[in-house]
Amino acid sequence: MIRFSASLRKEHIQTLQKENFDLLVIGGGITGAGIALDAASRGLKVALVEKKDFAWGTSSRSTKLVHGGLRYLKQMEFGLVKEVGLERAVVHNNARHIVIPERMLLPIVKNGSLGKTMSSLALWVYDYLANVEKEERRKMLGKEKTIASEPLLRTDILKGGGLYYEYRSDDARLTIENLKTACEYGALPINYMEVIGFSENDNGKLNAAQVKDQLSGETFKIKAKEIINAAGPWVDGLRRLEGSEVKGKRLYLTKGVHIVVPGERLPIKQSVYFDVEEDNRMVFAIPRDGITYIGTTDTKYQENTDRPRANHEDVEYILRAANFMFPSVDLTPSDVISTWAGLRPLIHEEGKGPSELSRKDEIFLGEKGLVSIAGGKLTGYRKMAERVVDVIVKRLQKDHGFTHIKPCSTANIRLGGGQFDSQKALDDFLIARTGETTQIGLMPNQVRSLVYKYGTGTDLIIEKAFELYPTIQDAQERIWQAELWYSMEYEMTCHLNDYFIRRTGRLYFERPSLKAMLPFAARQIQESLSLNSTQIEEMKAEFLLEYEDVMAWSTKVETV
Repeated sequence: MIRFSASLRKEHIQTLQKENFDLLVIGGGITGAGIALDAASRGLKVALVEKKDFAWGTSSRSTKLVHGGLRYLKQMEFGLVKEVGLERAVVHNNARHIVIPERMLLPIVKNGSLGKTMSSLALWVYDYLANVEKEERRKMLGKEKTIASEPLLRTDILKGGGLYYEYRSDDARLTIENLKTACEYGALPINYMEVIGFSENDNGKLNAAQVKDQLSGETFKIKAKEIINAAGPWVDGLRRLEGSEVKGKRLYLTKGVHIVVPGERLPIKQSVYFDVEEDNRMVFAIPRDGITYIGTTDTKYQENTDRPRANHEDVEYILRAANFMFPSVDLTPSDVISTWAGLRPLIHEEGKGPSELSRKDEIFLGEKGLVSIAGGKLTGYRKMAERVVDVIVKRLQKDHGFTHIKPCSTANIRLGGGQFDSQKALDDFLIARTGETTQIGLMPNQVRSLVYKYGTGTDLIIEKAFELYPTIQDAQERIWQAELWYSMEYEMTCHLNDYFIRRTGRLYFERPSLKAMLPFAARQIQESLSLNSTQIEEMKAEFLLEYEDVMAWSTKVETV
């Protein structure tokens, strides 16, 4: 078992340099994390490197839904809908604390994407393909009941609605929990480690990757029998680095933007999946802990892959869509408190626009042995991992004489923090921890926030909060410090950005709170990681850049 701690990062790097791994995974997003867990749980010796932080790219910038992709029925992709629909239940069962059933309303409107009959049929097919439990199956509503279910909806074009279920999640935390669980099986993931080249054996097959530690500047080789490229939007760049000619099937990047507004400005009763009048697309409005986020866009992207941002046109598009469907709220740019933008690494198909491209994943075999995987959806990450590790297993058996490799078992592996057999078990855990922490001043909503981030890992955070109690009187600061300590010791947090964006989502969902949190977080990271004043100031500057980027589309950017 590997301890996933920033304090052990140097030791882990030494291990990377000494060992000869069965598999090196490049890319620390949800796909790479799923691959690392799948391969390690089959008994392979696995390393994973990520050039920034885990989930830094697409896997912290999605709509944060583990969903079946209802709109793909319109593209007749029944196989994809069935697979990811079934996967929702698997991922929920293995991570109940971060994959949560969410009631979704589909308004049926005049000249909308789906009429009343087709909406009913589509939702029935959706439930059937995904083998949805009886209590979560679709329920069709007439106009009056739809209005009662969501009074803010536009009524003049409303014809009815459909209620069904999806699963709300935290994409970055799902990635982290996969990596933590992979560590339990012996995998060795390292962040801020960029691949800058490859080495090959006498037969011209890759046998090592040259990497650069972005924190120390050190370069070295990681030896591996097989290498998987799961770098998301950067997949084609690594294919070129291998020396393969990228032709035919290649990536087509599209940008998806979400905006966040205060919950009181769009106080919807449940998530809503609604039509956009101007282009016949559909977007989500999702309430979450006092805010509502809305998205997403789908536009071709050819700019800086490392720094996608929302622009003014993106924000205005989403605001127009929301105001069309919820006209009484009259959202304006001043209501937007944050945004995020992510890139979809889709597979190029001639003659198709961004919204028409398939979300299926594909595997590419490089000329020197690099195995690349791209495309797919967050929901289907586990099956993507299974498919590509199956390819690796066959190669290890054929080329290296491996004989006893276990079959895929990830459908039955509970992820880190998710050791709950039922919703009742999770509820009981929450009630117990809420009662235990009243004596140190934690409020029920704070405990709930911790449990729905860290699951059973909350216990270590609470223990640390009790330890801090005599010296730190402010309950809020105490829990912040305990949470940050946990993320460094058990989730390899190395940077302010790691904590505020990927481990907690606070940059997107709690941006106003960051002014108070930044000084203590910077101090704690500096002390824990033994950083000098120059290093911590550079880290603060990098965080401030991210802080400003989420509002870069606006002319009014508040600084911390």
